[in-house]
Amino acid sequence: MDLAAAADFIARDSAFYASALVREVRLAALSLRHFSERGHRVPEGNDPTIRELFVKNYRLIYQVTPQAVFILAFIHGARDLAGLWKQFNQPD
Repeated sequence: MDLAAAADFIARDSAFYASALVREVRLAALSLRHFSERGHRVPEGNDPTIRELFVKNYRLIYQVTPQAVFILAFIHGARDLAGLWKQFNQPD
């Protein structure tokens, strides 16, 4: 699930809370410009450059490189991240 899909889902019940989520996620992502190491290492992986921040019930997963920070995923915390990684890394 991406941020737009999460916001659309939440907006079914509350446009206010959907907007608040988008605002909070964007602020968290922008903070990585100066504080990229603030998140925790993703426990499902072995790569110390892949980290995560929790925003409400969601995981903002990102990779820190010397040149930039890349947002890799935004998923609900209840999702099976290991299963998702396998699904996306299977050859066609």
